[in-house]
Amino acid sequence: MKKELISMLLIVLLLLAFATACSKNTQTNNDNVLTPDNSNQGESAEPETISFTDSAGRTVEVPGNITRIAASGSMAQIVLFPLAADMLVGLAGEWDSSAEQYLEPKYYNLPVLGQFYGKGDLNLEEVAKADPQIIIDVGESKSSIAEDMDGIMNQVGIPTVHIQATTETMAEAYRALGELLKKENEAEALAGYCEEVLSEMKDIMARVGENKTNVIYCVGEDGLNVIARGSFHAEILDQVCNNVAVVDDVSSKGAGNPVDMEQLLLWDPDVIVFAPNGAYSKVATDKAWQELKAIKSGNYYEVPYGPYNWLGDPPSVNRYIGIIWITQLLYPELAGYNLYEEAARFYKFFYHSDLSEEQFKALVANSGPF
Repeated sequence: MKKELISMLLIVLLLLAFATACSKNTQTNNDNVLTPDNSNQGESAEPETISFTDSAGRTVEVPGNITRIAASGSMAQIVLFPLAADMLVGLAGEWDSSAEQYLEPKYYNLPVLGQFYGKGDLNLEEVAKADPQIIIDVGESKSSIAEDMDGIMNQVGIPTVHIQATTETMAEAYRALGELLKKENEAEALAGYCEEVLSEMKDIMARVGENKTNVIYCVGEDGLNVIARGSFHAEILDQVCNNVAVVDDVSSKGAGNPVDMEQLLLWDPDVIVFAPNGAYSKVATDKAWQELKAIKSGNYYEVPYGPYNWLGDPPSVNRYIGIIWITQLLYPELAGYNLYEEAARFYKFFYHSDLSEEQFKALVANSGPF
């Protein structure tokens, strides 16, 4: 009897041991399903790097989660600012003092890194401190663009990409940037705005037809440089007016082509627009300028400025509000814009700024009957 009892106890103990072992094994298997392995603990859901093919046809390995960017130059900076201001770790160029009233201090006071090419004022020490994950170039795709981008990347050891952008293609540029920076919704809003402004301009100009106003855009302190027809900087002018500044060797620079007063008198436009801080304030009392019918009749204006020239310099997204301004100036009965409302909308989109009526009035003080 005693032996049978001992045997039964041994069987019970064996069964309990087996059940415990099974329970532990099941718990271990469940842990493997519910909890990542310790070796995977720091891994992000995003891949560490991804391949991105830029507008120059270069395939570049870029971070999978981009949070810190640097602009290659002023044109890239102004395009990137509305989309990714909080990602910018520095500026390609210091803001003009006029920008302070429109920008939040955290944006206005960003460190200046310099331009990665062009001016050649890159501050490698500031770049190292700012520690961008990527450098983004935005603008015209020149023949040397791939070589330029590779040169920057090799110089600073930071992934560098180029996004092609003109006034006509800016919407697609924003969509490409939205994909790269994972800001698709914000990019689509900006792209839609650009397409809307261009569409409205084309509609207005279709109604203007052959009745375009003869205009000259004078730049420089003395006003004796012109943005000639066919220049990259005349892209907007050439679409919205008859740019009568026709020269043999068109300059591609923002300083335009030098001319003399005799040539201006031969062109004798209906309207003259002057670049900011140029000759606008001098021409009313200058006898030579008074010979021009636009000056005699008071049909001359200064392009609004702040924080950028509305018609260019740089020739970037700042020109969209310039399109609205100049079509309203030249064809008010067809354009029908409320310029303050349009400017306030633009400044909110592109500078993250709430433009007051007082600021608007200062902007357009010499720019037309608004």
